[in-house]
Amino acid sequence: MIRQSALLTLALAFPAGAFEFSEPTFQQPIACTLGDDCHIQNYFDRDPGPGTSDVACNTLTYDGHDGTDFALATLSAMQSGVAVLAAASGTVRGIRDGMPDIVISDPAAPPLDGRDCGNGVAIDHGDGWETQYCHMKQGSIAVRPGDQVTAGQELGLVGLSGNTEFPHIHLAIRKDGVELDPFAIDPATTCGASAVEQLWADPIAYDPFGFTATGFATAVPEFAAIKAGLPSPATLPADTPALVIWAAYFGPRAGDQLTLSITGPQGEVIRQSIPIDRTQAIAFRAVGKRTPANGWPAGDYRADVVMTRGATELGRETVTLSITP
Repeated sequence: MIRQSALLTLALAFPAGAFEFSEPTFQQPIACTLGDDCHIQNYFDRDPGPGTSDVACNTLTYDGHDGTDFALATLSAMQSGVAVLAAASGTVRGIRDGMPDIVISDPAAPPLDGRDCGNGVAIDHGDGWETQYCHMKQGSIAVRPGDQVTAGQELGLVGLSGNTEFPHIHLAIRKDGVELDPFAIDPATTCGASAVEQLWADPIAYDPFGFTATGFATAVPEFAAIKAGLPSPATLPADTPALVIWAAYFGPRAGDQLTLSITGPQGEVIRQSIPIDRTQAIAFRAVGKRTPANGWPAGDYRADVVMTRGATELGRETVTLSITP
């Protein structure tokens, strides 16, 4: 999530074509399944000016972002322990540990003093190649400077240290000091190429949008509770105060449309289509209905959430619930 780290101070600039790209290629640096229990929140910013553009000419980045952010959906996922993995074999060049896991916007967060990367690891892969892993969990660093590591080896755990607002691992890749986008290694500041060469050993598909969590509730939840890891109940009593469906997601853009609906044993309970009025990194919406005077009919209830962009369906999630007498 950061522009620059104090672990390595590398600000050299090379024109496009100044060096040849060669091995190594890089593995996914986090032990999770993209699109299931993790997602890419921010891609490399390929716009050289004050604007922003990810590799697909979209908005999943921010100005000057020099890496790739592999994010977890909730704090509870982070607390369960998700491994950070070496993206390639090499020698540990440096580490930092001891910074607390706390969002930077929290008044209790300590001053960064140039430690935007938080707890992290830097690895030298030889021939000018290096990787850097930021925002790791306090006390989790499992390697020391000088250690030889192999691709896929655990370096520590995903955390919330340094300059960040959500649990993730920020991976930066450099060649001879030049920051590279692993989704399109051409150092030219372009986007949207029809065919690009990736640095990933196994190509990773670009994902412009995704649902991170959905669930039923008895009232509209706070976003903080969702980000912490709000569970969806499997059952509710017939006299529950209300029936609410909520959805959290990343990558919404102005002009998208979110549809939320609930269907019960007697048919549709509620359906609402919500135009998305602004582009955001993450967001959530909820709709619901108060319990009727006689309570909810017992039986199975299904909620569907769908996001569309023009004629394209970006994502769909379904969650179920049983109402008991």
